[in-house]
Amino acid sequence: MKKRKDQIAAFLGPDTKFKGDISFEGLVRVDGRFKGGIKGEGTLIVGETALIDSDIHASKVIVSGQVRGRIVAEERIEILSPGRVFGDIEAPSVTIDTGVVFDGNCQTQSMDRAGNDKVAFLQTATESKNES
Repeated sequence: MKKRKDQIAAFLGPDTKFKGDISFEGLVRVDGRFKGGIKGEGTLIVGETALIDSDIHASKVIVSGQVRGRIVAEERIEILSPGRVFGDIEAPSVTIDTGVVFDGNCQTQSMDRAGNDKVAFLQTATESKNES
């Protein structure tokens, strides 16, 4: 039986601590602490209570918690408030909400009218007004 992309492959709850590597297909949600490597074909959701120290490579990455490490997504990265990302991000589509903390470089890649890759870089250090 083939897994659907929106089918939950794994869930690490808020009281979970995990160290190692995760490889997945489908959808994975992390609300606990994770240290290691994450690679998947599907969507990674980083919940508000998550503390992740990892390089991430997935199709889509949605961050509401904290990530320390490089994030590469084949399709899209969304950083939602109150998310905190400390590291470089790379995806064709990147969304960063007001109120998040992002400290790193952002690289987006799109196609120009002739079909050639165009790369845009954004270097920023952003802090929420509520940070102390």
